[in-house]
Amino acid sequence: MSGLKSDKRTILEPLTGYIHSNVLDFSTIPGERKAQLKEIAEYISGKVREREPVNLMFICTHNSRRSQMSQLWAQVAVLHYRIPGIRCFSGGTEATAIHPAAVTALTKAGFQIESDGIGSNPVYRFTYANGIEPVELFSKKFSDQVNPQGGFLAIMTCPDADEACPIVPGAAARFSIPYEDPKVADNTPKEALRYDERCQQIATEMFYLFGKVKERNESIHYV
Repeated sequence: MSGLKSDKRTILEPLTGYIHSNVLDFSTIPGERKAQLKEIAEYISGKVREREPVNLMFICTHNSRRSQMSQLWAQVAVLHYRIPGIRCFSGGTEATAIHPAAVTALTKAGFQIESDGIGSNPVYRFTYANGIEPVELFSKKFSDQVNPQGGFLAIMTCPDADEACPIVPGAAARFSIPYEDPKVADNTPKEALRYDERCQQIATEMFYLFGKVKERNESIHYV
């Protein structure tokens, strides 16, 4: 029965195409970066081996670009590798709004996206797989009530948030993998290119990270 249940959870075809065309070449990840990702993978693997639930919190300053992309791609990678018990969240040190260029980059990658279009901080619904409810995202602080309040793994995705939060309240552990902010190209001819590059980099690194988790837990599958 567990196999039938797993088979119903299939990543959307456009996303699958993007993954196989743009994401699985791990040779693009520098060695030092791989070491950082392996350290996070080892921590997660220990929890998975013990059948403990794992809540990941990706944190940047505004929760508008890098942390949102990280949350989504991590969740896709978790499904791709069929790793149980992992849930992904994101937040900022302050709330703003998800940047439209980030939404566009994720749409081009293959996510199906809807928005309520309400107010200055609209809610987006990101669909990445059949048989799974869409992920609802909006910009929020990491302490927002929709996020876990304790026992989570904090992953800092920007240097500003990393510096501002040397200690993340409620976090069981904290790691830092800062990404260059595509914001530097906002309102320039290279805006779309920079957002696409960051989307691809984050996707590639999330798949590398969870591929390592899978390697360390080959006998564990969805139930």
